[in-house]
Amino acid sequence: MPVKHDNLFRRIAGFLPLRTAALRAVRGKRKKPGAAAFMANLERELLALERELIGGTYRPGRYVRFEVFDPKHRIVSAAPFRDRVVHHALCAVVEPLCSRSFIANSFANQIGKGSHRAVQVYERYRDRYAHVLRCDIHRYFPAVDHEVLKSSFRRHIRCSQTLSLMDALVDGSNRQEPVNLYFAGDDLFGPFGRRRGLPIGNLTSQFFANLYLNPLDHFVTEVLSASYVRYMDDFALFHDDRSVLEEWWGRIGGFLEHPRLRLHEQKTFIAATAAPAVFLGFELSAGGRRRLPDANVRRFRNRLRSLRDRWRARTVAEDEVRRRVGAWVAHARHADTYRLRCAIFEGGWFDPSSEPGRPPEPAGSSRRFLEQQSEKPPRRLSQQERHRESEQQQRLPSRQHASMPEPGRSRSLRARRGCVQG
Repeated sequence: MPVKHDNLFRRIAGFLPLRTAALRAVRGKRKKPGAAAFMANLERELLALERELIGGTYRPGRYVRFEVFDPKHRIVSAAPFRDRVVHHALCAVVEPLCSRSFIANSFANQIGKGSHRAVQVYERYRDRYAHVLRCDIHRYFPAVDHEVLKSSFRRHIRCSQTLSLMDALVDGSNRQEPVNLYFAGDDLFGPFGRRRGLPIGNLTSQFFANLYLNPLDHFVTEVLSASYVRYMDDFALFHDDRSVLEEWWGRIGGFLEHPRLRLHEQKTFIAATAAPAVFLGFELSAGGRRRLPDANVRRFRNRLRSLRDRWRARTVAEDEVRRRVGAWVAHARHADTYRLRCAIFEGGWFDPSSEPGRPPEPAGSSRRFLEQQSEKPPRRLSQQERHRESEQQQRLPSRQHASMPEPGRSRSLRARRGCVQG
């Protein structure tokens, strides 16, 4: 049984912990109206928040919902800034205590771990075993059952005030997409009377979702004794015998009945480890080769075009461009993308060939070719369009000197210069 922790609430709801949480929550968001208003009256807001938390009158505010379709359709929920301060204060205290019971191969949303570490472990197991059972949970965040989640809190926390706060955050979740699944013992209207779903976008949702599957981690590693890696609801088990994986598939499906979850029928399968596989945003092949999926490169090129247009129109600052593009570059560096980045950023801020101390790329090391970029050849401009573009460039000479990358460069030009993707 995990150790239950008590006397935590003062470490969460005190003025100094809330101030530290506010400074953490405002990083990168100082220009947002809600964050700016809160920070403009920081002391008054924190004192009011402290009184509400200690007095037991705190209630989460209303979420702002919006839909995203990239890379797939999701409903994202944005909490008010003062609620995000509470989320940071709670997670700073509770998450390190609960994560002590997490297994080593659970990698989501933990300091010192992450998706790239998970990919490394996946590759290590892939090279050791013949088959892999890939699993994904059907609509995981909308399917999390509130009563089951609250019971998982009580396996780790004894402090009644902290439990009340965690319950209030769960109860304050906005309605998510319906997931009407039936389990043993349910009557006709059983699934409709249960609250489900965690708002995607909350710091607490990531922590709660990780905690929710912690019993599955221990079942797989301690009862099944499987070689196993999990990142949120995407996980993999490895073995040389396919029949063993088929048995584990059934046993995992039975275990997930208790937290009222189901495996995704289309995304759960057994495959040979020698075959290329997509895992956590990388296409992995034997021999340690990694490439970015075509869709990832295509989405980034579209975002880069948008940033370029905003940069020329002076509606985006340099630090935001560097931050947004730099995030993709940091991810892409974990794959064989040196020549791809040469092709996209040649002569610009993020050109990898201009990085100090960068060793020359060995000949023949490219593994991903220009066809992956999925771009159409440039359209020939008419004389009138060329004249208009020339006038626009003359109007914004200072922006041209910043060498903002041009995503729409000709494929043939890159090929002539040897910028083949790697």
